[in-house]
Amino acid sequence: MSSRTTSEFTLDPPEAERLANLSGPFDGHLRMIELRLGVEIANRGNVFRVVGPQAAVGKAERLLRDLWTDAANETLDEPAIHLRLAEADADGVVERDIEPQEVAIRTKRGTIRGRGANQAKYLHAIAVHDINFGIGPAGTGKTYLAVASAVEALNEGRVQRLILVRPAVEAGEKLGFLPGDLTQKVDPYLRPLYDALYEMLGVEKVVKLLEKNVIEIAPLAYMRGRTLNDAFVILDEAQNTTIEQMKMFLTRIGYGSTAVVTGDMTQIDLPRHQKSGLKDALEVLHHVNGISFTFFEARDVVRHPLVARIVDAYDSRDEKNAQSGATP
Repeated sequence: MSSRTTSEFTLDPPEAERLANLSGPFDGHLRMIELRLGVEIANRGNVFRVVGPQAAVGKAERLLRDLWTDAANETLDEPAIHLRLAEADADGVVERDIEPQEVAIRTKRGTIRGRGANQAKYLHAIAVHDINFGIGPAGTGKTYLAVASAVEALNEGRVQRLILVRPAVEAGEKLGFLPGDLTQKVDPYLRPLYDALYEMLGVEKVVKLLEKNVIEIAPLAYMRGRTLNDAFVILDEAQNTTIEQMKMFLTRIGYGSTAVVTGDMTQIDLPRHQKSGLKDALEVLHHVNGISFTFFEARDVVRHPLVARIVDAYDSRDEKNAQSGATP
């Protein structure tokens, strides 16, 4: 890890309106830069102090100076800051071993923080990356924290819609014909997402937002041909996507959008001959800047203590079978 350094500099000329434009509402623009570059930014008027790894501090100072110039002639908003960060190759400068800053999510039920290092890393990754993968066993908070991040983004006006996506693959059971319209047919597969939304927003508000299409239920098969701008998109149970479906989903992401892909590689319900799109994406995209991967383990399970032990027992059995060539 690089040693920490401090840079102090003044942005001239001192203009209050220009400073407010640069900082954003409640210093939101500065917080975006902090999270994305892994630095701490403090200012008294137009005198700024940036602390962090040397490479990140240098990039943050250059970015703030450029934004100060832009702030004189244009109104800065979150998409503009996001674009400047991308142009500055923010993801390329952040080192993997930089300790993630704590992200606290405010919801109707209170403040949600990551329990343990992996959850903290996951929340930080969602805050600073456009596309995020959360992979691991049930009970590790992958979906719950993604929904919490989505609800906060909607409440703060950073996105206009929440889109919940899930492949309609049955988990080892043949459910047969499901009555009702499209949403009703897919609802059973999206119940974990609904449960999290009800907890954070309340049932009445969720129902109203569904009626207004602010929250949208989108079966994966119906995503083709769409471009999703200013949306927070969650693809749950992604281990059951095909390679073609995963590629199609990831290429739907537009400006101002965040995507979170969650899945458990031990719960694949596809035909045996078919490779999981999630597994393929991990192999193809692991070196792509701007995409984050968080891997959860049994020790990250936050449900009943027995759940972690059950996960460990099944993992141990599967490992022994893999070594011996036996099938469960």
